Amino acid sequence: MLSVGVTGNIGSGKSTVCSIFQWMGVPIYEADHAVKRLYRQHEGLKKALVSLLGDNAYNAKGEFDSVWVRQRVFANDELRSTLNALVHPVVFEDFAKWCSEKEAQNHPYVIKEAAILFESGADATVDLVVGVLAPLDIRRQRVLARDSMSEGEFERRVQAQWPQEKWLKRCDYIIQNNGDSSLIKQVVEIHHQLMNR
Repeated sequence: MLSVGVTGNIGSGKSTVCSIFQWMGVPIYEADHAVKRLYRQHEGLKKALVSLLGDNAYNAKGEFDSVWVRQRVFANDELRSTLNALVHPVVFEDFAKWCSEKEAQNHPYVIKEAAILFESGADATVDLVVGVLAPLDIRRQRVLARDSMSEGEFERRVQAQWPQEKWLKRCDYIIQNNGDSSLIKQVVEIHHQLMNR
């Protein structure tokens, strides 16, 4: 079974691309959703997060306080790197387990959607990579329209990710999501190529 990473900077449209793949029956592992689940369920990770960030990482109900953590982590590069070093191996392990499950095994290929695929080293856990590209101004418009995020926070998120130019050449396939080309047509073409590998 082939594993394919789908990545793109914030606002690039990678989730939309993955929803098209999913509509065609491709199993999708959403790394962002997996991380939120692991924050709640993985006891080892929970202990490591409290040790790193303090008791405020989880609220009185025992729920991970993503807003509180995000405010501290995005303002501190060293802390973010340490947090990522704790989280990424757990996600890699979870992805491997997910790939071994029956639903994933019943398809010629699966997709791992990850915003920081290259930054986290997760590109080593997949066979091929699809990069979703969009100009910065379009990405900014999309994010500010859909999320309750300030422009300053958007810029901090952008700075925390590698620029498209840095990871572009490491992709096996590229999808342009700039409004000029049909997103569905591009995804379907890649799907057919992956099915025939």
